[in-house]
Amino acid sequence: MGLTKQYLRYAPTGSFNIIASADCNSTHVTLNGISGRYIAVGACEHVIIWDMKLGEKAQVLPGENVVVTQLAASPTGNHMAVGLFDGNINVFELTNNEVVCVFAGHKSAITCLQFDDQGHRLVSGSKDTEVILWDVISETGKVRFSGHKGVITSVSFINGKNCIVTSSKDTFVKFWDIETKHCFKTLGGHQMEVWAAVLLKEERYLVTGSMDQELRVWKLNWTEDVKDEDKLKHQLEIVKLEETDEIEESSVLQCHQVGTLVRGGKGRVVGIATDPGQTVLACYGTDSLLELFAFCSDEQAKMRMDKRIKKRRKKLAKLKETGEVDPEITEIPQILTLSDEVRRLTSVKVNSKLKSATLLLGTTGEVRVGITLANNTVELHSLKLEDGDEVRCLKQITQPGHQKDPRCVVISSDNLAILSASADSIKLWNRSSQTCIRTMEVPCGRPLCAALAPGDRHALVGCAGGALLVLDVAAGRLLETIPAHTDNCTALGLTPDLRGCYTGGADKTVKLWQFELINDPIVEAKGKVLSLLHTRTLKLEEQVSAVKISPNNKFIAVALLDCTVKIFFLDTFKFYLSLYGHKLPVLCLDISYDSNLIATGSADRNVKTWGMDFGDCHKSIFAHNDSITALQFVPNTHYFFTGSKDGKIKQWDADTSENIITLNGHAGACHGVCVGAGGLHAASCGADGAVRLWARTDEPLVLGDTDERDEGLATGEQHAPVPGLPGLQMPTKKTIGAEKAADSIMECLSVGAEYKRELSEARGQFVQPPLLMAAFNCTTPEDFFVETVKRVRSSDLEEALLLIPFSVACDIVRVLPTLLERGDHTELYCRVALFLLKIHHAPLVANKALLKHIIQIQAKASIKLNELRDMVGYNLHALQWMKRDIEAAESVQLFREATQMRVNKDKRRRTRQALKRPIVTVT
Repeated sequence: MGLTKQYLRYAPTGSFNIIASADCNSTHVTLNGISGRYIAVGACEHVIIWDMKLGEKAQVLPGENVVVTQLAASPTGNHMAVGLFDGNINVFELTNNEVVCVFAGHKSAITCLQFDDQGHRLVSGSKDTEVILWDVISETGKVRFSGHKGVITSVSFINGKNCIVTSSKDTFVKFWDIETKHCFKTLGGHQMEVWAAVLLKEERYLVTGSMDQELRVWKLNWTEDVKDEDKLKHQLEIVKLEETDEIEESSVLQCHQVGTLVRGGKGRVVGIATDPGQTVLACYGTDSLLELFAFCSDEQAKMRMDKRIKKRRKKLAKLKETGEVDPEITEIPQILTLSDEVRRLTSVKVNSKLKSATLLLGTTGEVRVGITLANNTVELHSLKLEDGDEVRCLKQITQPGHQKDPRCVVISSDNLAILSASADSIKLWNRSSQTCIRTMEVPCGRPLCAALAPGDRHALVGCAGGALLVLDVAAGRLLETIPAHTDNCTALGLTPDLRGCYTGGADKTVKLWQFELINDPIVEAKGKVLSLLHTRTLKLEEQVSAVKISPNNKFIAVALLDCTVKIFFLDTFKFYLSLYGHKLPVLCLDISYDSNLIATGSADRNVKTWGMDFGDCHKSIFAHNDSITALQFVPNTHYFFTGSKDGKIKQWDADTSENIITLNGHAGACHGVCVGAGGLHAASCGADGAVRLWARTDEPLVLGDTDERDEGLATGEQHAPVPGLPGLQMPTKKTIGAEKAADSIMECLSVGAEYKRELSEARGQFVQPPLLMAAFNCTTPEDFFVETVKRVRSSDLEEALLLIPFSVACDIVRVLPTLLERGDHTELYCRVALFLLKIHHAPLVANKALLKHIIQIQAKASIKLNELRDMVGYNLHALQWMKRDIEAAESVQLFREATQMRVNKDKRRRTRQALKRPIVTVT
């Protein structure tokens, strides 16, 4: 039996209007060896790298349906770590925009990320209060640090000590040892949440920000380093211990507060940033002020201290002469204070709230500050480290997006352009290239509804306050502001005959307008411009939330705040029907192309379809998990789209009341949905600031089928404690990928065992390999096992080995000695062996039949690893020798070039002298 109806799938074709998401940080990126020019920001689920010199997108790292919450750029400039809202971390290769590896270990959104100084390791913190250390080279998780009781707010490597320092909303700052995997120091000097923490000046100082107006500066003293310091260093020590301070002599690290930096901004500390060299400190709060501090070098700090002491001595001498100070006070202590170490730089004042900042210090002393603002703007500022230098704004990117959330969106009749309106501006976009064509300012109120007049040259926009704007989108100017209503203009649309429009307002009226052409009052020319002539008014008893005229030009449907929809005859405004049944006000409605059905969406999360002939309710659908804000029929069909505050966009069949497709659209509420001519394209706008596009494809859609991408989502399930190893904390979590990998490994071993049995029974005769082995081009079970394990994602391998039964683990142990003799993929075999012995140590050793295999694994793995290490060492020293050889050759080449330049210079000098001599002789 064939399908009675065939639906076509809608696929996302892009999103625009996002310059930088407010919920994600920004970071400087090095592209093509150039630094200080490119800034990477989060844009909903994508990452955009902006070229701050040209104001264009240099690169886009694509994402899928999950919002980006954190970014970290590798010091080598090759990779970009992207933390997502679902707890996963994608590591991108910047040269080809491909995902190198995916780390799945957190259960909640990523809040902080950082690479170490070599770019080989990555540490992440999340809202689930966990900190995980990842190995980017082997693409695996190494350690999970559990101890914080609140959201992790910052993570930093102490590269010189192989440690990690973390801060959290539980008011604590913790120091973790990577080798021993435990917390060896907890800093409890804060009474409220610690919102940010960074290391400064060669990792000697720790600066933390909390809820108050002060930044606390802590000095880190490592006990093994103090013994080697000389006495002069002790005299210049800035730590001033109070009598109440208690020193833990046994602690490896002693951390003391040496002072505070008073902030000029208001509110709590939102973020603290520093440059890679840990010289400049930037701090910002809940306002629009970015404060900058510079940590001086030891020589500069000594000079500042000497200058300060010299001034104090002069002042003390004057006070002694006047007798205001005891003459016996003769000496001023030479103690380095925080004011000597830190100096305040010029602050950066911007025109909106700061959301993130990233710093880069150049070799010439220029500091480049990249800033993302709450109004969808990216800025790049520059200043010198010298005193009194002003801050210069090098670039400000505002054109490619609205500064506030777009509230309504309209597609042109030819599907070529899209109009969007927000409280700050109205923009016209090219649909295919998704670039902004025109930008028009909003003179009054915020736009609530919009429509394009016939011909797509003019736009009508209804605003809060009741104003109706007539815009010439081709010229990008405002033609007329009409006071249509005394309160908000909540509904706007074109009449079916395209000769006029209608508006509905919160002043309890619906007005009909007729298009007319008048002489342009602004430009003195013979051309005419569009204007509106008010013809009729329908007065109602409640505020109007939505209006629609039926395509047959016979009825007008009005949604009111009393939760009903009133239908009137259009020609006489005589009452026809009342549609009641919604429990909350109807926010949107639409009438089908044949004027037979009307669909209404309400704040009670239901969609109801009604018949226009008798006003009977055909079906009530619980459509969304929040208020339904937008509804529109697809032209010439009984399909319609709905948008809701839950962010999802759904397509429905009004005849069968079935959900055709669900589009995971916006990270916040969806404000508006529009369907283009023929239903070829659909557009939506939402609270995340994005305008999203969907296009109808030729791919058929069968109801009830789930998307494969939805099946591949992580389950987020954590493992129970491993028997015999209660302290084992896996840095990863069990995912669908790990379960599939475990199934494939078990299937591989069972197929290989069956093939071996068939070979033994055949007694030398040819046996056809199984289809799975033939698909992998394998002729032996060992090759099949190697190919299967190689295809398992590195971050899922240990989870997959943890999911297989003990009997399968024993089979793998029996295979490993044979594989280790081959010499290929030695690291992979050793990793599998070590992990299996770690989690099944007692039963494997107790099994005497497996003991000989374990001894063989130990001997062969030791030999192969030594060979591998020798090869790596040989290659390393060979490369170093080649480097020295090339450097020596280049120095000789430079010497030859300098010699040739000198010869040419002398030749030109002799030529000039020869010209001068005849001139002298003649005169």
